[in-house]
Amino acid sequence: MSFTITLPRLMEIGKNACQKLPSVLAALGVNKPLIITDKIMVQLGYIKQIQDILAAQGIDSDVHDDTIPEPTESSILSGVEKVRTGGYDSIIALGGGSPIDSAKAIAILGKFGGTIRDYKFPRQVNETGLPIIAIPTTAGTGSEATKFTIITDEEKNEKLLCVGVGFLPVAAIIDYTLTLSVPARTTADTGIDAMTHAIEAYVSQKQNPYSEQQALAALRLIGPNLQKAYHDGKDEQAREAMMLGSTLAGIAFNNASVALVHGMSRPIGAFFHVPHGLSNAMLLPAITEFSIPAAPSRYADCARALGVADSNDNDTQANDKLLAFLKALNVELKVPTLAEFGVEKAYFDSIVETMCEQAFASGSPNNNPRIPSKDEMLSLYRSLWT
Repeated sequence: MSFTITLPRLMEIGKNACQKLPSVLAALGVNKPLIITDKIMVQLGYIKQIQDILAAQGIDSDVHDDTIPEPTESSILSGVEKVRTGGYDSIIALGGGSPIDSAKAIAILGKFGGTIRDYKFPRQVNETGLPIIAIPTTAGTGSEATKFTIITDEEKNEKLLCVGVGFLPVAAIIDYTLTLSVPARTTADTGIDAMTHAIEAYVSQKQNPYSEQQALAALRLIGPNLQKAYHDGKDEQAREAMMLGSTLAGIAFNNASVALVHGMSRPIGAFFHVPHGLSNAMLLPAITEFSIPAAPSRYADCARALGVADSNDNDTQANDKLLAFLKALNVELKVPTLAEFGVEKAYFDSIVETMCEQAFASGSPNNNPRIPSKDEMLSLYRSLWT
């Protein structure tokens, strides 16, 4: 049996890798980029930094900074129009997962038209849009190395998963210095997101020998460094490890798919506007406990890679330590419950069955080692309140 592996064509990884941006553009044969980002990146001075690097090599660039957290179809429309009329030959996507996800959708819709629902999974989007050079500023989503984007359909309160090599950036610049200003809350949420990517890629029914090695390598980097980066954002060694770990986890799930945590997480984000990494964190302990009986050795491998269990622990002991670690981590990183986040229980109860329908429709739960029934998924959702 063989496995199809997809990766960005070029990756620059390391301190101050952003300085290589002009040479990356040259290697791709493009010279009129549109920078897609958000207003925070402008305020932090990162956009000026990027434009100065480009200008020093005679490259002019325009900026579209109207992306929003948890992007929606309406939030990307102005960017789509800019691409249609601006004569750009490439997109530089700079920011966290939301600007990069927005850029992926804009690159396709700007060239081929339609609505984002036209590109919803299970359609495989293999058309070639504008080439994207992704520059992540958080260590979490791994979006710089994936063929996925998620855009919310506001009308139906549904996060649409869109899949295909058409969404895969052609290049990625992994520069951990861009994460040194990330606040603790975002560091926690994105870090748990990266850890979830690696765990789910490793236990996914679609895992393969390549993806599992990337996943384990990611966990070895994330395990000893997530709390360090959370407590001391200026710890460069921890930031560098988290950044590389996030990218490796992205490569892992790009080639193995995520599973039940992500499937159930998306509706929480769509209905209650909980940041994606935070909703993953809320779900991860309960879903891990639910799933372990179907893949005890694989979850035990994750525990050992994270460093929370050692080679002397048998699988049961390793998994007990993994569950204890995940629960303690949520306490240490101040992950709120849904109630603490401000979700009303009555509203939750009124739409939880719709959340189950959307989770199953995404396809991700079917990759889980243990696929829940609808009643089991309802029970998992309701456990968030106990």
